[in-house]
Amino acid sequence: MSQWKRIQQLEIRHLEHVDYLYDDNFPMDIRQGLASWIEAQDWELASNDESVAMVMFSNLLTQMEKVRSQEQNFLQRHNLKIIHQQLQVKYSSNPALMARVICSCLKEERRILESACMQEQGPLEKSLQNSVALERQKNIDNRVGLIRGSVQLMDQAVKFIEDMQDDFDFRYKTLQSRDQAERNSEHMKQEVTRLQEMLNRLDFKRKEVLSKMDIVVKEIDDVMNSQLYPELQDWKRRQQITAIGGPQLTGLEQLQNWFTLTVQSLFQIKRQLDKLGELVLKVTYESDPIPLQKPQMEDKLKYLIYHLIKSSFVVEKQPCMPTHPQKPLIIKTGVQFTTKVRLLVKLPEVDYQLKVKTTFDNRQFFILTNNTKVMDIEDYSNGCLSVEFRHLQLKEKKYINGTKGNEGLLSVTEELHSLSFEACFTVQGLTIDLEICSLPLVVISNVSQLPGGWASVMWYNLLTDEPKNLTFFTNPPRANWTQLSEVLSWQFSAQAGRGLDKEQLTMLGEKLLGHHVSCSDYQVSWSRFSKENIPGKSFSFWMWLDSILELIKKHLLPVWSENYIMGFVSKETERILLKDKEPGTFLLRFSESHLGGITFTWVDREDNGEVKFNSVEPYTKNRLSALPFADIIRDYKVISEGVVKENPLKFLYPNIPKDEAFGRLYNSPPSKGETGNSSSVISTPPPSQSPEPPMTPGEFNMLNEHLCFDIDSVSTQTHTKYTQENTSGGKTPGLLVLVRAGTRGRSERQVL
Repeated sequence: MSQWKRIQQLEIRHLEHVDYLYDDNFPMDIRQGLASWIEAQDWELASNDESVAMVMFSNLLTQMEKVRSQEQNFLQRHNLKIIHQQLQVKYSSNPALMARVICSCLKEERRILESACMQEQGPLEKSLQNSVALERQKNIDNRVGLIRGSVQLMDQAVKFIEDMQDDFDFRYKTLQSRDQAERNSEHMKQEVTRLQEMLNRLDFKRKEVLSKMDIVVKEIDDVMNSQLYPELQDWKRRQQITAIGGPQLTGLEQLQNWFTLTVQSLFQIKRQLDKLGELVLKVTYESDPIPLQKPQMEDKLKYLIYHLIKSSFVVEKQPCMPTHPQKPLIIKTGVQFTTKVRLLVKLPEVDYQLKVKTTFDNRQFFILTNNTKVMDIEDYSNGCLSVEFRHLQLKEKKYINGTKGNEGLLSVTEELHSLSFEACFTVQGLTIDLEICSLPLVVISNVSQLPGGWASVMWYNLLTDEPKNLTFFTNPPRANWTQLSEVLSWQFSAQAGRGLDKEQLTMLGEKLLGHHVSCSDYQVSWSRFSKENIPGKSFSFWMWLDSILELIKKHLLPVWSENYIMGFVSKETERILLKDKEPGTFLLRFSESHLGGITFTWVDREDNGEVKFNSVEPYTKNRLSALPFADIIRDYKVISEGVVKENPLKFLYPNIPKDEAFGRLYNSPPSKGETGNSSSVISTPPPSQSPEPPMTPGEFNMLNEHLCFDIDSVSTQTHTKYTQENTSGGKTPGLLVLVRAGTRGRSERQVL
């Protein structure tokens, strides 16, 4: 079943979250009409390769035209035409942006499906998606809307005062122009009385509008401090969570709308106050409220405008290498990385030649490439200013005598750095200095440091929201296992398409914490997670887990996506699960003794009925690079006493026939003359230490067709190497190697 069909079967509460994903950037009409085609494309590749993105964008438009031509509903055809035009305008010059948008939506769909299948979300994800937050946002919408309405009404009030004052001014000047003899007449006395009444009403209206201004300004101040700034901080916190694999980040457009409407209200009040100041130049009097209250109110308005605009300068996309889009905030020297800043307020008055300068913290690195760019208007962001630095690159400084100063205090992957952005502009007489920092970065010089750097990024962003705490790892806090396990599940969800279930997380907890895993609030130290070796092993817990992630991404993704890999299960639990199953029942789990290895164990029975378990040596990335894992399962054979036996793997745990489970995942046909789940020889790849390149499936099949000798009758020059232990828990190698004399006096190794 397609991902989109599964989405449509969710409960309303989940569908509401799905609805939130789709907007003008990626309309749901397209997701619906091109569901199968969209899911079949590699959007992640396109998001990091402009040429691929351009081809896929063109293909998308072609697919849309095809769907539109087949659509019977006139209105829907019209809508598709409009959407087609909008997408061309938005993405023709930047198709990779479209790929990133679609990729993000698909990932978030998978997360929603995953959370819907689990009994409950983790505490971090719950805190980001709750009804309280939605109510809070509705409240901000209402308050900002009411403020805008009040400011509009004050415009009318100021205009009314202006008209009233013009009337008063005209009558007053008319009275002044009369002869002295007329001024003492009864008519003139009545006119003076009327003028006094007009002045009293004018004074009352001036006081009234100033009072309303004061109330609105205080309301804006309260909204900014009690709601807008906390909402912005909440968005920044959610950005941290998204950076380490959490739920897709949303809400920036909403923040932009609130900030823009609020700053527009402040500027409008400022203009109204300026207008009142102009009126004072024409008519003033003793105890005139405008000169008395205007200076203080102006200062308050300037203060609010300054801080609102200053806080609206945000890092929209944290620094990230395009080669590792799922691991932001790690920068390798000499490799380009991208980042993007944005101004959340839309101000027509702002000079659009606004230059942003980015600098790296002044220690042992500096930015090699151009570090200054001009902000520009983005149409799809409703006209706000932003700038994306796409080609930044770091270089390490050369030091005299090779000394770096702080070297030795922390490991490279624990040293945190900061990327700063600065700009300055003037608007309506206000000079505003903009400055914002990225989240702390880890700088590496070799890709082998990537896993350690990512552990630091995860730990930091899980446990603190202080963006300038660069000394975090001098005394790193402990992590609560409940939250840490959720973040570990996110790694599999974000990088391998499916997170970990409760049982898998429990096994990981047992490996990391032992019996303490039953305590959900147990505190895990940084050292235990990432630095200390697992007892009896030469690697840490995180290095072991990260190597499994890499193995899944590169070699096991189809099998993992189908939920066929139990993965994290101890040998003891494995035997408990298999002992009462049909002979030939097997399960797949990750090796605990190898970095990045997967093994399978099957259950069998002796003639006397005694249960025995057979496990193969773990398959690592080197061995899995030759053949897909599903094909290995299909063609696996055991050699016993020189005899090739049939495939012992019959049922994937708990009771799924092997071909029913893996049939759709087979990449190559079985060997010629064989069908079903049997094969004449083992088609597993050579061991990692073999100096020869592995055979392709085609080479292997050709070899298999010409092998017409009986293994037991091979000449004395042929030696069969194999080992097998069929005792309880014994291991059977995942391959058979024939070593026979070559035609030119050398040995030829052939994998059978």
